[in-house]
Amino acid sequence: MSQPNPNESIQVDTSDDDSLFDTKSLVGSDLSFASSVRDYCYENGRRYHAYRHGQYPFPNDEEEQDRLALMHHLFKLLSGGYLHRAPIPRDRDQPSTSSDPSSSSSSPSSSDVNSEIANDTSTTNTNTNTNINTPLRRILDIGTGTGEWAIEMAEDYPTIDIIGTDLSPIQPNWAPPNCRFFIDDAESDWTFTPDEAFDYIHARSLGGGIDDESHHRAEAIMDWQDRLTEASHQFGKPMNVAPLIENWMITEGFENVSDDRYKCPVGGWAKNRRLKEIGRVGKVTILQVVEPYTLALFTRVLGFTFQQAQEYMDKVRAELNFTYSRDSRFRRGTRSNYRNDLRNGLLITTADRVE
Repeated sequence: MSQPNPNESIQVDTSDDDSLFDTKSLVGSDLSFASSVRDYCYENGRRYHAYRHGQYPFPNDEEEQDRLALMHHLFKLLSGGYLHRAPIPRDRDQPSTSSDPSSSSSSPSSSDVNSEIANDTSTTNTNTNTNINTPLRRILDIGTGTGEWAIEMAEDYPTIDIIGTDLSPIQPNWAPPNCRFFIDDAESDWTFTPDEAFDYIHARSLGGGIDDESHHRAEAIMDWQDRLTEASHQFGKPMNVAPLIENWMITEGFENVSDDRYKCPVGGWAKNRRLKEIGRVGKVTILQVVEPYTLALFTRVLGFTFQQAQEYMDKVRAELNFTYSRDSRFRRGTRSNYRNDLRNGLLITTADRVE
């Protein structure tokens, strides 16, 4: 039997609104926003975006713009002045610039930047794209902010069209002719047509700004997980320790420790026959685990009555009946230079941890 691929995508068995501008505006206009997007909102003394108000929790006022400019400067300091790390091929008649890491044999790696802080032996992955020498024509900068990166890229690559998108129209009024900005919500349906495909997509500092909708799809499950974690910690037997086990094993002297993850669909929605069977079994097991995991911890530790716990579990089960997937993590390792210590009367020489 072949080993299952932990990185395989799970295909579904098939037997927000659009952005403020339409795709035609990408070629027909350099002004992609209406006056309403400047009708900013103010909270706690700070200014926030108007378009799709509330979607992005960080301000867009001058103070924030100054911070973004400083962050852009910091990123360039960290990268040795380069605007990008992935190689961007140039036209033959286009001169290379100091912002192009491929033009210098002394391009700093992450270990170069961090050498003063720690001995870091990390290296940059090599791009093995066979079409890497094909000149790029279009670059997209998602969450462009004040547009510094997009503008500098446009200046360094005058033959490439640079498109910057953001919820806030806080970009400068002037930009190189090959650089344009549009108001767009990156979480909405893809705005661009296949004819407007991009060769290079850039995004940075978007943490906290992208919602994968999992919380809204499974509010009861998320709350259940949080409460289980809280109750188990109070009980002195914490759950959700899977991310910690690898380091625990290494600390105890195990070698060749691996952290293997496998996608586990919950329900029979997967197209692949093996995953469909796994999903059906997985759904039964996870529905069955709700009560034994919940009753004692919620009533003994969190103060729920039996009736309250039953009503709470009904909500969790109702959400679990919708299709979703989870990860299963398997760890294994060997310890060759083990200490001659006895634990529970057994000499530990190897271990498998399965969760």
